[in-house]
Parts: sequence; structure tokens; C-alpha cells
Amino acid sequence: MSAGFFHSYHLGWTRLDAATLLGDLEAEGLRPAHPVTGRTVLVSLDHPSSGARSPVTREQFLSLCGLQRLREVGFRLWVDEGPDLLVRIRRARGGVVAVEFSVGELPTVERERAVGAIRRSVGRASLLCIGFVVDRSGATAGTDWDGVVIEGSAPLGPWPDAVAVREEIAAGHPQLTAVESVAISPWRVFGSAVPSL
Repeated sequence: MSAGFFHSYHLGWTRLDAATLLGDLEAEGLRPAHPVTGRTVLVSLDHPSSGARSPVTREQFLSLCGLQRLREVGFRLWVDEGPDLLVRIRRARGGVVAVEFSVGELPTVERERAVGAIRRSVGRASLLCIGFVVDRSGATAGTDWDGVVIEGSAPLGPWPDAVAVREEIAAGHPQLTAVESVAISPWRVFGSAVPSL
């Protein structure tokens, strides 16, 4: 994934959850179908074949995004007729699924539009979304965000634009308990970009 990112973390992930989130993203103007060809393609994320593309039907795409048979899947979303961003859906720790959007590839205007669209879409899935991280510059790419959001145990070095975690994670993480936050149900949200979320 490239520098800037938006990661969200979800419990109980199924094909229906994938379809709902992707439907919400599409309603916001982020679409998996190429704007010219109308084709949806998977993007290989493993190193030997990185970037290899495989066209899939809509049904295949939703099934694969539900991680019924795979541990991870990669694809691109297009911002209307404009640029695209890489997305990875993967199994993380403790039965949690991480959805990772590489927003750093986008020009500023499209990046802000995508971040807002992702945040609204994740918000609609808030009952199953246990947290998220927004880092437009990618300065925190080396942080163990799975360890922070899922377990509340990993240390923070640099701070992202925003990080949202469950109340019990916020209460138990030594660094998070020492800084101010905002309650945005069902999360505790920290960071300089909280007012713009």
C-alpha cells in the first residue's frame, strides 16, 4: 500500500457485510468497476505477481471480498471518472477483518473526497466497525495498527490524523488514556483531524 491510508476494522465479516460496505462506497462515488470498461478486476498483492489483474463478475467479486475462501483480496476503487485507489481486505487478529484504503495515491481534492466517503460508509457500519485509522501522509505506516485498534497493546510513535477505538481499548491503552478524545458512538476518537470527521 502507498503512503497515505484509511484502515477500518470489522467484526463478524461476511459476504453481506462486504456487499453492504461496497454498496455504501459506490453510493458515495467510489466504484470497483472501471469507468471506461465497466470491468471489476482483482489486483494481486503478493510480491512475485504484484499488480497482476484478474477480471471477475460482480457475484465473484462480492464472494471474494467476503473472504469466504481467501485470507485477503485486493482491488481498485475509482473516484467517479477520475483516479483510483488500491484497497485490501484481509483477515487480521482475533477474527477481525481489516479494510485498507491506500488514499495517498490520490490528488488532494480526490483524496479528501475519498476519505470523507470512506468515513461515512464506515460510520453506517459502526455496529460492526470496532475502529479506524486515518493517516493522509502515511507517517504512521510502521505502527502496528492491528495491535492498537484490536488489542490496545501496541505503542504509538507518530500520531495519525485520527484513530478511533472502542471505549475499553481507549481506557486500557497507556498512551490513549493520557490524551484528549471525542466520543463518537461507538468509538473514542483521537487526533488532530477529529473535528473534520
